[in-house]
Amino acid sequence: MKKRYAYGLLLPGFLFITVFMIVPIALTIGTTFFKDRSFSFEGYLYFFSDPFFLEILWTTLQVAFVTTLVCNVIGFPVAYYISKLGARKKAVLLALAIFPLLTSAVVRSFSWMIILGRNGLLNDFLQGIGLIAEPLNILYTPTAMMIGLIHLFLPLIIISLVGVMENIPGDLLEAAESLGASKIKSFWKVIVPLCVPGIIIGSILVFVGSLTAYTTPALLGGKQQVISTFLYQNAMTLNDWYMASIVATIMIVITFIVIGVMNKLAAKLNPKGYAS
Repeated sequence: MKKRYAYGLLLPGFLFITVFMIVPIALTIGTTFFKDRSFSFEGYLYFFSDPFFLEILWTTLQVAFVTTLVCNVIGFPVAYYISKLGARKKAVLLALAIFPLLTSAVVRSFSWMIILGRNGLLNDFLQGIGLIAEPLNILYTPTAMMIGLIHLFLPLIIISLVGVMENIPGDLLEAAESLGASKIKSFWKVIVPLCVPGIIIGSILVFVGSLTAYTTPALLGGKQQVISTFLYQNAMTLNDWYMASIVATIMIVITFIVIGVMNKLAAKLNPKGYAS
């Protein structure tokens, strides 16, 4: 009886997800395999044989990968520092870290446009100190997109890692050092392996978010297209819903592949959930 009651509680959420997410996604994917009412892979063959489309896909993957890597490099030491603080200081710093998520993507992107433009704050500063003679072309490039996405998704890495790090017993490092390991070796052999779940979760969130983000790449990338802006162009400008569905399907497949690879990597790096 209790089991039936539990299933009954799950039913409204399950129906909502099925009707408004699973069914539309299935219909979107299904339409990509039919061209002129006949089963065909023509759309996918056309996409993967066109150098222009492949360049867009490669740029998207490159931006997502670099964004994820930089977020991990910056976020790990920040999360470690925050996890060692008291409850009050930790709450303040976490609130500051989360603040970019509370700011509109449009406002955030326009702020970076002011900073990164040819006559922006960054170029004015570098020219003022004599480091460069001509303004740098950063805006409307993949680099600008990466900067905006790092600003957006860095909090996700920090939150994921802080949640894992604050549950690591502090005496583990002391035990490693008492056995002859240096502080650096203890950190790499004890702390880093135990943080693998947080790194994997945060990396998935950042990579998938960077892969599918639209506003930031559209404003900071200009004519430099990524797969999300390419999808929007096909659907809303060219009214080519068939190609837009193919692009959406490719994005979904890449997302599942990344999640699968990350999970296998986590199982390989830390199969038992603790440092070996």
